[in-house]
Amino acid sequence: QIQLVESGGGLVQAGGSLRLSCAASGSFSSINGMNWYRQAPGREREFVATIIEDGTTNYADSVKGRFTISRDNAKNTVHLKMNSLKPEDTAVYYCNGNVLLRTGGWTLYWGQGTQVTVSS
Repeated sequence: QIQLVESGGGLVQAGGSLRLSCAASGSFSSINGMNWYRQAPGREREFVATIIEDGTTNYADSVKGRFTISRDNAKNTVHLKMNSLKPEDTAVYYCNGNVLLRTGGWTLYWGQGTQVTVSS
């Protein structure tokens, strides 16, 4: 069974930093894009950052210059380093990954989410 599990969320003061991690486990061939999304209360889930297998990254404008996404392909892990956090960054953060199954074909898997709360 393929799973993505996030960790690293918590409570932090405005201006502080957190580092989220997401580890994929199970039997698969590879993972192409690995992404972070977030969902604040009463709002739709929104894109935060993406990184593909060759290391190419892209960010939402709201986090550019503050967040950094990285990955360790050998460990099938993606990280999100969040600096200069603002109260509006408060949300449940989800990772997902586009997984190449051993049987062929690509499937998108989501983690269960980790709460990030930024106090003012």
